[in-house]
Amino acid sequence: MADLLDDTAITSALDGLPGWERDGDSFVRTAELPSFPAAIAVVNRVAEIAEERDHHPDIDIRWRTLRFRLSTHSAGGLTEKDVGLAGAISEQLDAAQG
Repeated sequence: MADLLDDTAITSALDGLPGWERDGDSFVRTAELPSFPAAIAVVNRVAEIAEERDHHPDIDIRWRTLRFRLSTHSAGGLTEKDVGLAGAISEQLDAAQG
């Protein structure tokens, strides 16, 4: 099982993850894409990454607005798995938003 991050580590991780916020025991990011197909394309790429890492975000899709929520449920909070996946999601969003 992954080790939980303490508050200092979480704050430090968020410093390197622009657009992400802490919401209790989760990292959350909302992003608006240029179109619905662009949003779905990001979701599909994130799904592939999540499968490779065996770590899956909660994703809310509202037309062209995506909201990602990350937490390591098996550990009961935030771990390095969440930090890594947040970074990978950010890369996909940055590429899609140009």
